[in-house]
Amino acid sequence: MPEGEVFIATSLDGYIARPDGDVSWLTSCPLPEGEDFGYSELMARVDALVLGRKSYEKVLSFGAWPYDKPVTVLSRTLPPCRACDTGGRVAIRDRDPLTVMEELGRQGARRVYVDGGAVVSAFLRAGLIEQMTITRLPILLGDGIPLFCDTGEIALRHEATRSWPNGFVQSVYSVG
Repeated sequence: MPEGEVFIATSLDGYIARPDGDVSWLTSCPLPEGEDFGYSELMARVDALVLGRKSYEKVLSFGAWPYDKPVTVLSRTLPPCRACDTGGRVAIRDRDPLTVMEELGRQGARRVYVDGGAVVSAFLRAGLIEQMTITRLPILLGDGIPLFCDTGEIALRHEATRSWPNGFVQSVYSVG
């Protein structure tokens, strides 16, 4: 079974997007030149990605498809497809988290990047997340789409915390 990993940014009050899905606040803070906050290391160690529909649609709105790894999009509303407009790298599925991870494992995936608030929460509830890297930005949104929803109590083990002069604070947690 592949290991699930979360790598995500939130506002200081725990939101991943504004109520309307807007994420422009993610680029409101100045970024240190050449710093990607560990993203390239993440992409080097994962074999596949799982996104929720809203995250998938947001990524599509950015223009060029950014991922060169297989992506599974979990959706009950999008029609199933194997290619879409991403060079054949996306599969849209209406599956539960365990089934998705089993399928990815059969395809050779060992580590999977899980992204999107509802999807992260579902994978946590299913016990399929091993590690979470959460980067908090110095902004309070006051309302929006929360990172976690209805997960129940889950024990985390703090592994590391790092900060940057622009106010970003990144913490890594092991789950369980």
